Amino acid sequence: MKEWTGDNTDEFSVMSRQEVRDFDARAIEQLHIPGVVLMENAGRSCADLILHTLEGHSKPKVCIFCGSGNNGGDGFVIGRHLFNQGVGVNIVICTDPAKIKGDAKINFEICRKMNLSIDVLDIESADVCKDIEGHVKDCDLLVDALLGTGLSGELKSPPALLIRCLNAHNLPIVAVDIPSGMDCDTGFPLPVCIEAATTVTFAAIKKGFVECPESRTATGRVFVADIGIVKM
Repeated sequence: MKEWTGDNTDEFSVMSRQEVRDFDARAIEQLHIPGVVLMENAGRSCADLILHTLEGHSKPKVCIFCGSGNNGGDGFVIGRHLFNQGVGVNIVICTDPAKIKGDAKINFEICRKMNLSIDVLDIESADVCKDIEGHVKDCDLLVDALLGTGLSGELKSPPALLIRCLNAHNLPIVAVDIPSGMDCDTGFPLPVCIEAATTVTFAAIKKGFVECPESRTATGRVFVADIGIVKM
């Protein structure tokens, strides 16, 4: 894993939203790397960075906020690896669990069978911010595994409110691949995005990070993780 500082872009690949989709499709369809393997590599890389971040905490506690897609699936992998290393883990699913499909569901079921702490957050509740307070109490770090690079167009409530509530707690956030709510191609919030201390992005820098220098206020430090395949 290597840090992108903004001054060393030539050392990395840069991908747009469509290039990310093509990259994943090539890995799965042409190279026959199962999507669940890519998800495992991505989540494990994030977990390694989080463990490094938590060094010095005697009894660290992490709350992972997961969506229904592959970003959420990465979050389930992260939760499993952190749990295995003795970290207190609470997974908060911010959607109807029935919407979790495919590779994400495989990892969700593993977490369930391991008896990890899993709660469901009703993001349409009028008390969503208060509910979040209960989940993040005594946490050392939050993980944003809500929305991935596929997001475009204006992000409206309730997800937008959820993001504002998470930002309001002023706890360090690690964003998985991209801060939720950020446009992959422009680097702009739509109209709000997670304000992360650190972003672990996969395989390549995202185009919006480069196109919009102001995106660094949302990404924080950016690390590029190897997920087992490079851009050709």
